[in-house]
Amino acid sequence: MESEHDRPATFFRFEDLRVYHKALEYVDWVHIMAKKAKEEPSLRVFFERFLSATLGIPMNIAEGSSRNKSQFVYYLKMAKSSVRECVVLSTIAMSRGVISESEYDESKNRLMEMTKMIGALIGSLQRSVKPGELDDEDNLD
Repeated sequence: MESEHDRPATFFRFEDLRVYHKALEYVDWVHIMAKKAKEEPSLRVFFERFLSATLGIPMNIAEGSSRNKSQFVYYLKMAKSSVRECVVLSTIAMSRGVISESEYDESKNRLMEMTKMIGALIGSLQRSVKPGELDDEDNLD
């Protein structure tokens, strides 16, 4: 099995980010939860909303990665907003009995891990910005 360090660099830099892959795994996890609840027609709209929120995480990471550093930070903050939206949706899902308490805990742990990773990436980008560089069009891809 290939490890992250053995993989060649990709054309799109966001594909090299661990948080991007964690976000894709979370999308898959929520999709599995949605499949389990598909017999309940009233839950279809709820899970469509949940899946939409989950997609916001990797989509914002990918979109921002092609922008300059300050714009990438903006998109990463949008990804964190999607994480918070997923926290709310997870809480609602558990309180309505759609997911179990252990599934809620798993969701919350995944979301906490992603928000910490995104926060660290934001901090790294902000530390690497030189004065006057914030408006440069230096693409990261």
